[in-house]
Amino acid sequence: MSAHPPGPPVWALPGLLRKLAVDRLGMMRDAAGLSDAVRVSMGPKKLYILNRPDYAKHVLADHAANYHKGMGLVESRRVLGDGLLTSEGELWRAQRRNVQPAFRPGRIAAQAGAVAEESGRLVELLRGRAGDTPVDVLHEVTGLTLGVLGRTLMDTGLQGHGGIAHAFEAVQDQAMFDMVTQGLVPTWVPFATQRRFRRARRDLTRIVDALVADRGARMSEGDGADDAFARMILAAREREDPALGRRLLQEELVTLLLAGHETTASTLGWTLLLLARHPHVRDLLREEARGVLAGGRLPEAEDLHKLTYTTQVVQEAMRLYPPVWILPRIAQGPDEVGGFTVPAGADVLVCPYTLHRHPEFWDDPERFDPGRFDPSRVANRPRYAYIPFGAGPRFCVGSNLGMMEAVFVTALVTRDLDLTVVPGHRGIAEPMMSLRMRGGLPMTIRPAG
Repeated sequence: MSAHPPGPPVWALPGLLRKLAVDRLGMMRDAAGLSDAVRVSMGPKKLYILNRPDYAKHVLADHAANYHKGMGLVESRRVLGDGLLTSEGELWRAQRRNVQPAFRPGRIAAQAGAVAEESGRLVELLRGRAGDTPVDVLHEVTGLTLGVLGRTLMDTGLQGHGGIAHAFEAVQDQAMFDMVTQGLVPTWVPFATQRRFRRARRDLTRIVDALVADRGARMSEGDGADDAFARMILAAREREDPALGRRLLQEELVTLLLAGHETTASTLGWTLLLLARHPHVRDLLREEARGVLAGGRLPEAEDLHKLTYTTQVVQEAMRLYPPVWILPRIAQGPDEVGGFTVPAGADVLVCPYTLHRHPEFWDDPERFDPGRFDPSRVANRPRYAYIPFGAGPRFCVGSNLGMMEAVFVTALVTRDLDLTVVPGHRGIAEPMMSLRMRGGLPMTIRPAG
């Protein structure tokens, strides 16, 4: 007969609940230290925190139909609406079908030139700011990821919408505020977070409407490009209710822009910080990049498979700082996971941040070691011990594009530049929709020797 997972000791419960509001990563670490399956009572709510590869596989893949999007993302619906991150059922399946063709391997390979050009543009921008004055490299990388997104998925330039990244920061702040408050505080209550969100939402609506109008006009003039943006516009036009179609298009586009740039920017920020802190790894990567990309050339699609050590560096950065750090679900019906009962309605959390540090599957888990992703070592680990892009049917649709972008940028920046972290910058992770780096990434830049 199955039983409930163990709960924290009575004396530890207040600390865990307090950390849910102020230190979510700390709460996940504390729970993982208690047991691989922990049950936390939050009044009438029951929270199940699961931290084993087989538990993750059960919830996210094998029995995914029983586990819908949960804690945090449910509340985020009032912030993001019904986009690909928050929708369920037939709406989600239709949205996924619209964007899926844009992420097929052949289509991604065809976009390698655009990704390489944008990556090279970033290197030249950083080279032009070399000197003793610190540069927020994370800010510049975020601009790059938006540019890549515009060119590859939308056939649209985003350079004229400079405020979009700041607006998305406010949206993320509101989403996390709603998660902590369980969506019980109306958006009109005058907290600073909510005031920023209302301004950001107006800005995003204006930007999205302008993008749709521009692309719609080009489509009417015979632009037959078959990208994700065009498919979204056509799907909106086919809806019987024009107002619903317009609203869903806005919400889909906001979600695509947010998820499409934020996770890759976060991965690049952490990768460049870790390389600056580990010069021996940086030197090995630079040697590979100068060999594969000799003569200062930009990478091509076939180079992705030659930049093996660079790929391992990015993978290890995503192990320590996974772009998708938490995967919340709600059990639709009763279930049994690992011999434990999970009742219908329970909130279930799978946390890649702690799963990627499980000592049974990762030796010395806090150490930065790209060699963990040598194929011989990967073969000895359970598949679901490493899930930086999630898993199962809701596996991140843009993972291949994000990896190409991260590998190209990391290779080019390291080949050509030396980046040094400003003294005193600690690189603290803030768990938002991705693991945001608090205070950006201030670095000084020199040409590489």
